[in-house]
Amino acid sequence: MAAAPRNGTGPRDRFRAQVRQEVKVAALRQLAEGGPEALSLNAIAKQLGMTGPALYRYFANRDSLLTDLVVDAYGDLTSALTRAAADGPADPAGRLTGLVHAYRAWALAEPHRYRLLFRAPLQGYDAQAAGLVEAAQPAMNVLLEAVGALAEPETGPETGPETEPGGPGETAAPFQRWKERHGIEEVSEAVAARSTLLWARLHGLVTLEIEGNFRSMGIDPSPLYEAETADFVQSR
Repeated sequence: MAAAPRNGTGPRDRFRAQVRQEVKVAALRQLAEGGPEALSLNAIAKQLGMTGPALYRYFANRDSLLTDLVVDAYGDLTSALTRAAADGPADPAGRLTGLVHAYRAWALAEPHRYRLLFRAPLQGYDAQAAGLVEAAQPAMNVLLEAVGALAEPETGPETGPETEPGGPGETAAPFQRWKERHGIEEVSEAVAARSTLLWARLHGLVTLEIEGNFRSMGIDPSPLYEAETADFVQSR
């Protein structure tokens, strides 16, 4: 009997994929309960009825498991933003507001995964490895497209902002190499800079919220998100 072709869909491959998924589910539970420091492959193996060495056939080490979890999280965040962009209002300002809401909602629903994306999870783990940076780019591309749909700020010698300290030209200049590295040369430097600034502002709000800072103040941060988004849209 001829052997089945190894195309990743045979019984052994399906079993391997299933075990890997079970390991990741258990790891996410550990992250939610105790953070990255609580991640233990031996504990996961015991929970799944496996030996430690058997588990290492599916993930070479803890860093390998962390990397898979980070890549998965970026993929889910990208999907949430993509859905918001597709299902939201047609006007650029409304679409951007929808993305802000989706970003916040995903972080609130998955705070342990959000922290995994934007913190160095463990000492010695390279959170800026090339593969992780590439995994993050699709989510940024959704934001770049939404920001690009807004009117871009004018720059140049006749309008002045390009030469003013902190003006669009000065802020945008470092983004040329970043665009080339990710193959998005069609995005203007001004859009890249504005998108990064918006992300930084949102990250600040989200981080304060998921860490309970607004709750301890007794305030609802929703108006802050609305104000930040409105200010960004009006500043174009």
